[in-house]
Amino acid sequence: MNEAKELIVQPTEIAGLLELTLPVHGDARGWFKENWQREKMVAAGLPNFRPVQNNVSFNAERGTTRGLHAEPWDKYISVLSGKIFGAWVDLRPGPGFGAVHTAVVGPDSALFIPRGVANGFQTLEEGTVYSYLVTEHWTEQARSEYSYVNLADPALGIAWPIAIEEAVISDADRNHPMLDKAKPVLPKKIAVFGGNGQLGRALAQMGQQDPRIEVFTRAEVDLERPDFLDGFPWSTYSHVINAAAMTAVDEAENPQGRRNAWRVNATAVADLAARCTQNDVKLVHVSTDYVFDGKDEYVGEDHPLAPLGVYGQSKAAGEAAVSSHPEHTVVRTSWVVGDGKNFVDTMFKLAMRGISPQVIDDQFGRLTFAEDLAGAILHLIDTGQLGGVYHLQCDGPATSWFEVARTIYELTGHDPEQVKPTSASEYSRSVDLAAPRPRNSTFSLEKIRGTGYSPSSYLVRLAEYLKAKSDANQMVD
Repeated sequence: MNEAKELIVQPTEIAGLLELTLPVHGDARGWFKENWQREKMVAAGLPNFRPVQNNVSFNAERGTTRGLHAEPWDKYISVLSGKIFGAWVDLRPGPGFGAVHTAVVGPDSALFIPRGVANGFQTLEEGTVYSYLVTEHWTEQARSEYSYVNLADPALGIAWPIAIEEAVISDADRNHPMLDKAKPVLPKKIAVFGGNGQLGRALAQMGQQDPRIEVFTRAEVDLERPDFLDGFPWSTYSHVINAAAMTAVDEAENPQGRRNAWRVNATAVADLAARCTQNDVKLVHVSTDYVFDGKDEYVGEDHPLAPLGVYGQSKAAGEAAVSSHPEHTVVRTSWVVGDGKNFVDTMFKLAMRGISPQVIDDQFGRLTFAEDLAGAILHLIDTGQLGGVYHLQCDGPATSWFEVARTIYELTGHDPEQVKPTSASEYSRSVDLAAPRPRNSTFSLEKIRGTGYSPSSYLVRLAEYLKAKSDANQMVD
């Protein structure tokens, strides 16, 4: 047996499949090892694996062979007594499908096996005891998500020490399908709450190409009603993107609106964070520029919060609630434009009707197109860079609502001089707006750029958006 001095975690040719060398301390009495130690193993390179069930199989005969099974959970396998020849096959969709890794495993080694990688082994000694920790409880429903591949498939090229024809195998394991007939194991899904909003609709559009994304409207998942979340199938999801919010900033200033804002943006978010923590689901929470007072431009993620109104205060409280989740991410954004009611859509309609609007010229920021916001969130998920706070807007110079409106008129073939400037205070008095707005809503984008994501130019995206609207308008006419 290897007398390893330290824990070592090494990658294999299968993405996410990790081999561990375990220190084993022996003397005349036998040996001792730490078979599973989360803190040390995560520090050495293992994912933050959180097992909920430990299974042990005793294998009386040499040549006992089990597998190849791929289950919808992560697994950590080790040998407590004896020795095995292990084989693993990647059954996840993508270029790695069908990749094979083999290794001899004794008490001084272990492997971390990610969801969708089929696991099989053959015992090399009598009385081998094989242990595996898993991240989900076994259920009949989970069985329907299993995938299998035949131990003897020549396409795999597995050099079993004992020929499969001579090994001790169950009839079920002997008759699994060949690799070309094996069912791919899909990744866990990404749940999106707030499907009726502009971001929710953009994510739903992406979900037509990405089967991971599942979008829920308020009628399907109402965060204000705990019973909606009690029966939610949490184990099916790796992430929740919370795009649900009460965003009526002026209504939030009246007594009933205040209660609604705090209930939706803070209390319900605290409950969601607790449930995601309990079920080991990563949480991405969408927040707003309204958590700042707007006195400074190009604010970074660590800028002090100072909300001016009830809406901003409730969103800041929601951010604080989300921070209780050990793997939370907050994505702050502003001036969102997508499928739904928004400033650009309003100005477009006014231009089409020949109306000359008064538009605020002393509030500054950048537009954020909903599909860019959705793309940035998926980028963080797919690159494993979640955690903490990120600011996300489209790129470009800070601009005012007034200048955006002029650009809309110009790009749609209308005279930009039709747009008249007004101050925020004058406009608020004229239309009886109750909520204070931040003067500056321009974020620093350095942190999101540091992840490898390049924000689009809002001017380019605005031109594309308006062209699509103009084309659709002509088709209707």
